Amino acid sequence: MRVLLSGYYGFGNLGDEALLEVIVTRVRARFAGADIEVLSNDPAGTALLGVEATPRWEWRAIREAIGRADVVVSGGGGLLQNATSMRSLLYYAAILREAIRAKKKTMVFAQSIGPLDLWGRFAVRRFCSGLDRATVRDERSRALLSVLLAGTPVERTADPVFLYDAPAGDVDLSTEGLESGGPPYAIVSVRKVSNFREGVRTIARAVDRLAERHGVRVAFLPLGGASDAEVSTDVIRACESAPVLLPECPLAKAAAIVRRARFVIGMRLHALILAARYTVPFLAIPYDPKVAALCDDLQYPLEPLWVPGRPRLSETAADGLVDRLVAQHDEIAAHLAERMAAVRVAAERNFDVLGELLGE
Repeated sequence: MRVLLSGYYGFGNLGDEALLEVIVTRVRARFAGADIEVLSNDPAGTALLGVEATPRWEWRAIREAIGRADVVVSGGGGLLQNATSMRSLLYYAAILREAIRAKKKTMVFAQSIGPLDLWGRFAVRRFCSGLDRATVRDERSRALLSVLLAGTPVERTADPVFLYDAPAGDVDLSTEGLESGGPPYAIVSVRKVSNFREGVRTIARAVDRLAERHGVRVAFLPLGGASDAEVSTDVIRACESAPVLLPECPLAKAAAIVRRARFVIGMRLHALILAARYTVPFLAIPYDPKVAALCDDLQYPLEPLWVPGRPRLSETAADGLVDRLVAQHDEIAAHLAERMAAVRVAAERNFDVLGELLGE
């Protein structure tokens, strides 16, 4: 069996690289002897996973890869949306269209669908007609894709990164001032959005509250590379306390850092998924519907710290939210632990559906 993976791979975004690593690991475990090919922005780096990697911008190479494949898998991630750009949506939809025309088995895999405007909905309906199977990460996505692709079975599952296991053993963070045995620390993961500056003061106040009222060290972890480091620096400059900016690091170390954290404040979806995976209480910043959907699916008990495009919390309300995060740590951790069993089963279901498609 030969599987072709299409996603946002090879760009250095740790969330997407975590998706790829989990998918590759599970496909190999589930389908012995399967050949895996990945469309990547960095074929040499992606090939280190022991897969074949094809440049994602070379359409002749993409068509040849589709021709070699038994199944073309689109995902995981938030690929079928045009909030980023219509060009991005058309790129991923065109790969599925090419595979459907080539009579290959096709699957949308563990995606969040949307946001989609009128033209985006038209593109998905037109390009993806004939898709064999689909799994999505939340109920909103299931409802939307079921309407757009009425002939395709669509199942709600969960993000495969809920299955990620960080390597055993501790991680040395002494050079970052987060040594074992010291005060607890919180991790903050932010990313660029168009109106990010509106939330800087709220995020900085939450950081200061953790540090000054609760004695929690705070470190910013840039999961999306240099652009995340840049906006992290903007927040750090607005803080009265002294949070640190961690250097970019490999996935295994980033996951270990989150696993050891006492709290997480997160915009990046996979920062929050890793927090939930390791039962670390968090405050979410839902910059995208997929983040809000995660909180809904987890039945998360704390409201968001800030929602871009909406009025900011008052200082009193923001302080109270941070205080609740600290005071309710054990209860929230227990709630996440209780949710994880079902969520991990749902994440494994993505691979069950792939097996059904392939006649396992």
